[in-house]
Amino acid sequence: MTIYKYKCTFGVIFGEAIKINKKRYIMKKLVLTVFTVFGCLLFVDAQNISDNAIGLRLGDSDGFGAEISYQRALGDNNRLELDLGWRTGSSFDGYKLTGLYQWVWNIDGGFNWYAGAGGGIGAYDFDAPINDSETFFFVAGNVGIEYDFDIPLILSLDFRPEIAFGDLNDDSDFDIALGIRYQF
Repeated sequence: MTIYKYKCTFGVIFGEAIKINKKRYIMKKLVLTVFTVFGCLLFVDAQNISDNAIGLRLGDSDGFGAEISYQRALGDNNRLELDLGWRTGSSFDGYKLTGLYQWVWNIDGGFNWYAGAGGGIGAYDFDAPINDSETFFFVAGNVGIEYDFDIPLILSLDFRPEIAFGDLNDDSDFDIALGIRYQF
């Protein structure tokens, strides 16, 4: 009798173990399916940014007016932006090279917004009455909105705060600029 109870108890325990394993198997499949669906939904909204874009960035960051701007896609939603600004005036000449890593997100249709960070190097050569020159480094952030037309044209408006490190140029600059770029 005791052996019979033991066999029944063992059978009940063994049967319960099979039920638990089936539940775990079903739960694993359910979790895997949910993650797969959400993963696919994340990529459905992803946009492909153009491989290359070149144009002008029209702002006034610390005396530098227009910048030649080049963007290179590094993935489906991130890119590198390089900007070269220069200025020749009556009292100084200068250049500034900026590099930014940007993440791009689609808002709706051709509208995207982006944010990024980077830095650069610049130099001033002052004429009279100061007659001095300086090379400086800076860090920069970047946030903006852009519209990608059906033709190979992008219009953007961005805000770029910069913090410079130099003897003469050791301040913060806030730059708002309009960009127009040709995509290829």
